[in-house]
Amino acid sequence: MQLGMIGLGRMGGNIVRRLLRDGHTAVVFDQNPEAVKALVEAGAVGADSLEDFVSKLDVPRAAWVMLPAGAITEATVKALSGLMQADDVIIDGGNSFYGDDVRRAGELKDRSIHYVDVGTSGGVWGLERGYCMMIGGDKAAVDRLDPVFATLAPGIGDIPKTPGRDGRDPRAEQGYIHAGPSGAGHFVKMIHNGIEYGLMQAYAEGFDILKHADSEALPPERRFDLNLGDIAEVWRRGSVVSSWLLDLTASALATDEKLEDYSGYVEDSGEGRWTINAAIEESVPATVLSNALYRRFRSREDASYADKMLSAMRKGFGGHQEPKKS
Repeated sequence: MQLGMIGLGRMGGNIVRRLLRDGHTAVVFDQNPEAVKALVEAGAVGADSLEDFVSKLDVPRAAWVMLPAGAITEATVKALSGLMQADDVIIDGGNSFYGDDVRRAGELKDRSIHYVDVGTSGGVWGLERGYCMMIGGDKAAVDRLDPVFATLAPGIGDIPKTPGRDGRDPRAEQGYIHAGPSGAGHFVKMIHNGIEYGLMQAYAEGFDILKHADSEALPPERRFDLNLGDIAEVWRRGSVVSSWLLDLTASALATDEKLEDYSGYVEDSGEGRWTINAAIEESVPATVLSNALYRRFRSREDASYADKMLSAMRKGFGGHQEPKKS
């Protein structure tokens, strides 16, 4: 299947590479000509403008926008939609606010252009591991794009089947779902990232306590000089708290147990805030997720070892490089 991709950064470029590897074709565009050139060398068709990009797509077109959420995505979707026609599909695979998806879908519906939002998780590892996708949009458009989603998804792999799922949508076991109408995909991804904040904070605080187990504030007989790298490693193997985030933690501690390469200044991408806003609107208590977000705010004033641990995990899954403190 052919797919157009606008935005060839850490994830957009690798999404194209994964598709090409499985026999799909791609038309690519980015403001950086070198990024386009690299994908052309991998087998994609390059474009030097949005107009050129749209002209090279087969009708009905499918164009995926993979850009930072906010003004740049808004402007790109608007410009792209002006060049598209009825039955074409515009896909936003970034971390956009789900309310923007609902609005855009409504605006495009009047022109019979489909709008699909894809909450995409996989970070810099997606090329090899695949991407977990939470998809919003009308059924006809989502079904049409299924060959693309099936290639990008991780597949069932060696994860055991969940008992009791007989008769349910098999796509979930492959690593992607049609969550509902436009906006539903990014809503589910938003909550996913809110949970991610909480999980990361729990690991970070736990390892901070372990690190300070030799504190002089403790009686000598209760002080322990613990090997944090070994603890992370043993927890990866059979423990109830094992996870990919713990894998990334173990990897970071194996090479830098003091985490001296990390400032402890922890950014938030916006979805944590949107998650808390949704919880408030729904009158749902979200004490852990709220605290995890506020702790990130606090890290920008006074970083701890736990904050450095958060930075290490963010770099591990997403390639995020936290700014150094002044």
